[in-house]
Amino acid sequence: MAERTVDLNHRERATLRAVGLGRAEITCSCEPDLFIDGLACCDQFTAHRLARLAMVVPLRAGRPGERVPAVLTASARAALGLRADRAPDIAA
Repeated sequence: MAERTVDLNHRERATLRAVGLGRAEITCSCEPDLFIDGLACCDQFTAHRLARLAMVVPLRAGRPGERVPAVLTASARAALGLRADRAPDIAA
């Protein structure tokens, strides 16, 4: 099965890099909000799109509305050119 390609803009890539560096939390909800360094991500469209594309997911289950650590999925790692079996090296 061929993997689909998703075009990401600069802001989406930057958001994914922050998540990959462990700087993000996501709320447990059907339209999750993203927090970077403890601050709400002001671009809700980007946060919701990355969640809908299943590129950013909660590390663990939580109560509705609870903030939990956010992590990258394999598709997000592939979009950033990262190996799936390695911790992200995306400081650049």
